[in-house]
Amino acid sequence: MATIELSLFDWRAVEARSDLDRFYLVRDHLPDARLVQYLEVMRGQGRDDYPVPAMWNALLAGVVFQHPSSEALLRELGRNPAVRQACGFAVLPFQKKPLAQLLPDAATGRMTIVYAAPPAAHAAVPSSWNFSRFLANVIELEETLGMVTEMITTLREQLMEVLPEFGCHLGYDGKAIDSHSTGRISRTTGATSDPDADWGKHETSGVDARTGKSWNKIKSWFGYGVHLIADTQYEIPVAMHLTPASHAEQIQLRVMLKETFAETPELAERCRDFSADRGLDSAETKALLWDDYRIRPLIDTRELWREEKQHPDDDPGKPITRPLFPERVDTIVHTEKGSVHCICPHTGEQRDLAFQGFEADRNALKYRCPAAAYGLECQGRERCHQAGGVTPGEYGRIVRISLDDHDRRIFVPTPHGSPSWHRGYHRRSALERINNRIDNSFGFERHFIRGLAKMQTRVGLALAVMMAMALGHVKEGRIEQMRSLVQPIPATG
Repeated sequence: MATIELSLFDWRAVEARSDLDRFYLVRDHLPDARLVQYLEVMRGQGRDDYPVPAMWNALLAGVVFQHPSSEALLRELGRNPAVRQACGFAVLPFQKKPLAQLLPDAATGRMTIVYAAPPAAHAAVPSSWNFSRFLANVIELEETLGMVTEMITTLREQLMEVLPEFGCHLGYDGKAIDSHSTGRISRTTGATSDPDADWGKHETSGVDARTGKSWNKIKSWFGYGVHLIADTQYEIPVAMHLTPASHAEQIQLRVMLKETFAETPELAERCRDFSADRGLDSAETKALLWDDYRIRPLIDTRELWREEKQHPDDDPGKPITRPLFPERVDTIVHTEKGSVHCICPHTGEQRDLAFQGFEADRNALKYRCPAAAYGLECQGRERCHQAGGVTPGEYGRIVRISLDDHDRRIFVPTPHGSPSWHRGYHRRSALERINNRIDNSFGFERHFIRGLAKMQTRVGLALAVMMAMALGHVKEGRIEQMRSLVQPIPATG
């Protein structure tokens, strides 16, 4: 028999609050009153052995405490009276009344009432059937009325009230979530075990900086895609769409932008920049952000130019350049990334033009001659001025690039590669950390979910819990802990 020695220090002397406080934080700040009211209406006059608020709290506890399945949650409720009490179930074991039967007495022949032995007491925890029926009602409310994702909208507005800079820096990222299905088509039914899901493919490529060799990686999965907009400064979700895996991210992003800013116009007014990776590079998306909402797009640019690479004099080590003004013979060229250069007519040397900022009233980027800006000697200055048809003074030649007249995919208000572009784009890594929490903290790396409606409900609950926990921490003065999902709440908080 293993013996345990008593510790010198009692656990009650430690200043730490219960892990249930994280559940209370979500329960008290989640805007779920309307959803619970509808669940009460759906139950109607049926049996109320397990009250709707207690069942809903149990569902939230399963998300907060990261149970991989409803069965794991029910086992936890059965063995942990503290969790049962926090959810609203009876703490003491439940015992049914003994059944009465009318049986004849063998001695007298009269009918007498006989009470059978009472069944063993058991915890007042719903069965798997009870919980699955309740979960089906929640999924139905999300599928028909969008009540779970509606909480995300409400939490977004509440976070904007307590965090004045919430929404100033937004970003987008797509995430693949596998279905609990192999994706194989059954020979008998002609369909997969998850008919709502389909196959998706994500391709990435690049060049190894160490070896100089190009690489290409293709990931395919059967399931769904989560399209997520989040605040990249606070690392908190803002909006979410869930689609089958094959749906294009670029289209979903534009739909989400219009929908989110229509629901919360103040968010569009507050947002200053929007970041996304090069897979979302699109002239239509960048123009939508700037023209409609005055939000600076910080989206990496894809390299799509291929014609120059077929030329025998092409140097793979140098970026491809094209004339900025192809309608005339000029010395100004640009790359696909949007950097602007001049080529000296005398020496053939290529120099970077000095960026002078974005002129919002002209909707144009302003560049200056590098020789005049940096005090360089340029023997081809006069010929450069003649090619451009300008006669500048000592200030040097000015080149303005109007966004209305040039490729919107390449030229944006904040030029690609500038210091401010890099600062904003680097914040996009917040989306990767949020996706990591979705996988590891909320169990989407390994789950048992099939069906679009069920997946939508489950992902919506995870994001709503994440936002409610952040809101609770901020309101209680623990803004430094707003991103934490598992860290204990200090007793002094």
